[in-house]
Amino acid sequence: MSWPDEFGRLSAVFLPILLNFTFQGAHCELVVSPAGPTLVNALAGSNVTLAVTFGGATDPAVTWFMAGLPVVTWTINSGAPPDIDEDRRQVLRIETNGSLSFVNVPLGYTSNYTIEIIKSGLGKAVTAFTLKVFDVIQNVILGTQSGSAQEGTDQFTLQHSMLQGVVEQQTWFFNGMEIKSNSRHFVGEKSLVILNPNRSDTGRYTVLLTNPFSSVTTDINITVLYGPDTPILEARPARPFYVTGDSLSISCQADGFPPPTADWAFGSQTLFSLQGVLNLTHVQTSQGGNYTCTLINGETRKKRQQISILNIYERPAGDPVCSLQSVNNVDLRYYCQWSGGTPQAQLSFPALSNTSSGAGNLSLTFTASHDLDGKTVTCMADHPVEQNNCSITAGSPRMFLPAVGTTVDSTGQIVVTIHCVSEASPQAVVSWSNGSEAGPSMPPYQISRDTTQLEIRDYNVSNFLLHIYSCTCRNPLGSQRREIQLRGPSISDSSLFTNHNGTIVTLTWEVPPTSIVTGFDIQMKGPDSLSRNRNGTQTRGSSNGFQTILPKPGSARSADIFNLDPKLIYMFRVIPKARMTEGLPTEVHRIGPGEGLSGSAIAGIAAGIPCALLLLILLGGLIYFCVYWNKNKSRPTRYPVSRAVEKAVTTPTETTPHNLLTGGMRPPDYNRIQQTPSERSVALPAFRPPLPVRVATTV
Repeated sequence: MSWPDEFGRLSAVFLPILLNFTFQGAHCELVVSPAGPTLVNALAGSNVTLAVTFGGATDPAVTWFMAGLPVVTWTINSGAPPDIDEDRRQVLRIETNGSLSFVNVPLGYTSNYTIEIIKSGLGKAVTAFTLKVFDVIQNVILGTQSGSAQEGTDQFTLQHSMLQGVVEQQTWFFNGMEIKSNSRHFVGEKSLVILNPNRSDTGRYTVLLTNPFSSVTTDINITVLYGPDTPILEARPARPFYVTGDSLSISCQADGFPPPTADWAFGSQTLFSLQGVLNLTHVQTSQGGNYTCTLINGETRKKRQQISILNIYERPAGDPVCSLQSVNNVDLRYYCQWSGGTPQAQLSFPALSNTSSGAGNLSLTFTASHDLDGKTVTCMADHPVEQNNCSITAGSPRMFLPAVGTTVDSTGQIVVTIHCVSEASPQAVVSWSNGSEAGPSMPPYQISRDTTQLEIRDYNVSNFLLHIYSCTCRNPLGSQRREIQLRGPSISDSSLFTNHNGTIVTLTWEVPPTSIVTGFDIQMKGPDSLSRNRNGTQTRGSSNGFQTILPKPGSARSADIFNLDPKLIYMFRVIPKARMTEGLPTEVHRIGPGEGLSGSAIAGIAAGIPCALLLLILLGGLIYFCVYWNKNKSRPTRYPVSRAVEKAVTTPTETTPHNLLTGGMRPPDYNRIQQTPSERSVALPAFRPPLPVRVATTV
């Protein structure tokens, strides 16, 4: 008991006595008072006395109360023994002065005791004591009331117990700091309650137990279990997306105690991970999606989940493809396609529209106009892995040349195919006409499904030559028209080549584009010619005319002839055929000794020899004439000159030469010109002209 409590008890006893003496004077009154402390601490098993003194009367009756119940009654100095509670006779003793003694006081005698003294005529006197019986504190155990401490629970309780001892005071400490009751802690009689524990409450807890006879300190380490916290997912290498074939790892970590374990799942599939790390190698698009990490606290069994979205992309195959189509031969429809890939590429035609776009496929339709003719439009293809593009140019049909092909069907009919294709974008639609007949569609005419081909059938090649066929290629941007006049079997050009030793020759030829040809006969003239019997076997023989040695189909444009003798002369030609109708043969090609001179060349040489001889004779005569004229030109003029000449010519001594003789030219030597050949052959005497004489002539 504390000192204030003891002071209060003493005041309660002495205050009435003091007041009684104050107000009644020195009147004699029965009193009882403690002879020692009213709060008595005793060690269990020891002897202790609650001592009192009384006055005001002799031999009063004394009664001791324990917790309000009488346990001992006795009249002091009477011959009768004290009346002691039967259950307490081994412990309680009353002294002659009225004090109460305890022999080997047990722990159970801790209580409030009151003594009451009564004397007839004098009233009653009372005083109170408190007895606390203690035992030495031993074997103190500190533990938890409800297992492990967990973060997030309402409370967690620490409590102590001991084998023996009575605790008068307990003090709690956390990591050496005293704990008092507050908003988070409540100190009970034998416990410490932690309200709303968290991970910061992890540490060392100590309890100090004391009584007047002993003191014991006991501690315990408490770990507050917590977590897992929100999982942190991290992919390495960190990228917004991955491409098929990449490898990566995803870690799943979170704070918690004990450290949580991680489980990975993809859809309903559980994945193996090592310490929370999921390794993915050579990923495919099928592995893209949501990966769920579940963290589990092994002690608390609490779970936390987090989802990682893995984007795995694949580049679309190939490159974007642009195309253009005609809609009712009026509108243009632009297409752009880059199919496949994950995700699909976003497509757009910026030059045509700023708002239209599509995923994987895109089509835009516009009315055909001259502005679109020849305009190149680019499709932009945007994919996370790669950006690409393609272009398409719209164009009206261009000038074209029809192609003619000829075959023979199983019935023996000649099949002529006219193919008209014009370079155009979009592809031009072909329409046909036969003279005044538009679009022939009945036999013998047949138009292919794509309208680019007209097929004509007949047995007689001449029937093909009666009409002029027209094809018109048209798309929304314009049209082109061509007329085709078929012609009979013919060859436009041919040539012949030999190998280095002259044993093999190769004939090549060209066919006009509109010629109807179903086959070719390769003919040869010369010794040991090859010929074909009716049964199809080849035989050899000599002939002065051409013989067919090798038939070729209408598609052939060359033929090889083997086993030729380079010492002999061979002649070859090719005859075009339209079934049984033959065309004009090609020129004759000759090989063999002197093969460089053809028949026409030989005839030309024979005719040129006399002409050459005549030309040589004329050239010789011209040379002789020139020499003769040159000699006569150098002969000197004979003197004296005739009088007529002297009279007609006046020669001044100083005259200016004619302007035609300037530049170093000399006048001709007329004397030399008039000489005879014999005179010109010898040296002439020196001649000095006479002095000039003026001559006057009167006519």
